Amino acid sequence: MGETPASRAEVCAAAVADAFRGDGERLASCFGAIPAIGAKLAKLTFEPDLMMTDGIAYLRDDVAPVSGEPQGEAVVESWLPFRSVFDLLWNGRRHVVMTASQIDRYGNHNFACIGPHEKPKAQLLGMRGAPGNTISHTTSYWVPNHSAKVFVEAVDVVSGVGYDRARELGAASSRFHEIRRVISNLGVFDFGTDDRRMRLASAHPGTSVDEIVEQTGFELVIPSDVPETRTPTGEELELIRERLDPGAARDREVPH
Repeated sequence: MGETPASRAEVCAAAVADAFRGDGERLASCFGAIPAIGAKLAKLTFEPDLMMTDGIAYLRDDVAPVSGEPQGEAVVESWLPFRSVFDLLWNGRRHVVMTASQIDRYGNHNFACIGPHEKPKAQLLGMRGAPGNTISHTTSYWVPNHSAKVFVEAVDVVSGVGYDRARELGAASSRFHEIRRVISNLGVFDFGTDDRRMRLASAHPGTSVDEIVEQTGFELVIPSDVPETRTPTGEELELIRERLDPGAARDREVPH
């Protein structure tokens, strides 16, 4: 009997993992189940030096599951209270994957509120450190429900700083600024153009370029040949299903 094919959620988790390639000894911080699975998958495979926090006060060398029971004793690598996180943050040694309620073509991001800041239609998370995050270190975004309401012409409030605004701030403010990837349930996007506009890097299996364009509220840069997002290897699927997420929290973010 063959292995069960990778689900869309598992493809997304592997795409998040790939966003950490080349990071080395850098603190990985993630919002959401699939980003957490992706970062842990990267550490267990091609980025063993990634640093993982327990979210309280320690760096852990072991990789705790996102769902299910912990396996074995915690392996504490270092003391890292909250105040010390800023030592890593301000010198670029962090890669955060944040969620996005809105994002535009230059990577400006909003999860503060919908509508004008002075009188919003809906209050969301607030700024939550996103301005400092995006200026100080590498940032990627995770969007579990790709639509034109999220990928917008202009965000209502700028929480995270995009490439156009970073450029206006000057070299000092954009020293560590990098919006590396946007991963959604439809595809993977980067900013690898001369003018730093969002580009479709790959379309997930089962989606199409036309579907992605239809669900995006601005003009994407579309290469002449858009590859399909890679599916996880057999080893990666085993790690996701049996070690990292045996309770299938991933399927609650991106259902089958």
